[in-house]
Amino acid sequence: MDKALRSVGNISGALAVGAATLNTCLYNVDGGERAVMFDTLRGGILPTVINEGTHFQIPVIQRPIIMDVRTKPREIPSVTGTKDLQMVNIKMRVLWRPVVEELPKLYRELGTDFDERVLPSIGNEVLKSIVAQYNAEELLSKRGEVSDRIKQEMIKRARNFHLTLDDVAITHLTFGREFTKAIEAKQVAYQEAERQQWVVMRAEQERQAVVTRAEGEAEAAQIITKAMEKTGNAIVEVRRIDAAKEIAAKLAGSRNIVYLPSQSGGAGGGAGGGAGGGLLLGIDAK
Repeated sequence: MDKALRSVGNISGALAVGAATLNTCLYNVDGGERAVMFDTLRGGILPTVINEGTHFQIPVIQRPIIMDVRTKPREIPSVTGTKDLQMVNIKMRVLWRPVVEELPKLYRELGTDFDERVLPSIGNEVLKSIVAQYNAEELLSKRGEVSDRIKQEMIKRARNFHLTLDDVAITHLTFGREFTKAIEAKQVAYQEAERQQWVVMRAEQERQAVVTRAEGEAEAAQIITKAMEKTGNAIVEVRRIDAAKEIAAKLAGSRNIVYLPSQSGGAGGGAGGGAGGGLLLGIDAK
C-alpha cells in the first residue's frame, strides 16, 4: 500500500514538473498582435514575424516580444509660425500602425515605444515646415490643400521608420489674439463698405425715381397744355368737377360733418334761385 502511494506521489510530482516545464515552453499571440523572437544563441532578434496563435519557445534561450499591430490614433499639437509671422496653434490627428513585415527591424532600431519616439518629432517638423509656406489667411482658405500636403509628407517620413499612416487630418487651428482682432476689424470694415455701397445704390435709385417722376409730370403738363389749346377751359372745368366729387364723397362718409339747408332756399323758390345754398358744418368729436 505504501509503495502504491509513493508511486502515485512520484507520478503526480513528475506530471506537475512536466506541466510547469511545458507551460514555460509555450506562449500565446493574441488577435491584433504579432511577436518577434529574441534568441541568445542565434544573434538576438530573429528576422521571422510570429503570427497569432500558440507557439513553442526554448526556455532561457528564447524570449518572445509581443507587439500590438492594430491601428491607433494619436494627436500631435504644435505651435508654429506662418509666412507672415503669425503664431498658430495647430493639432494634427494621425491613425498609425507598424508595418508587420518590418517588426524585427523596428524593434531592433526603436524598441516597443517607437510611437513615442517617432510620431511627435516628425509631426512637429512636418507641421512647422508646411505651415511656414502659407500666410495666416491661406491656412483658412486653403485648408484642404495644406492638410493634403501634410498628409503626404507625414506618410513619406513615417515610411522611413517602418510605420504606416492610414489617415492624417488637421483637427484644431487657432491664431493669436492680435490676428483674431485684425480679422474682426477687417470683417467690420468690409460690412461697413457693403452698407455704404448699398446706401449709394439706394440714393441712385431714388434719384432715378425723381427724374422719372419729373419727366412724367412734364409730359402730363405738356399733354394738358395741348388739350387746353384745343378745347379752351373745358378740361379745367372737368378737373374741378372731378375734384368736387372726390371731396363730397369724403365729406359724406365723415361723422363730423353736418349739412344745414338754407331757410330761404325752400320758401323763396324762384326768388332765391340757386343762390341760397346749404352749409357744411364741422362738428368737433371731442
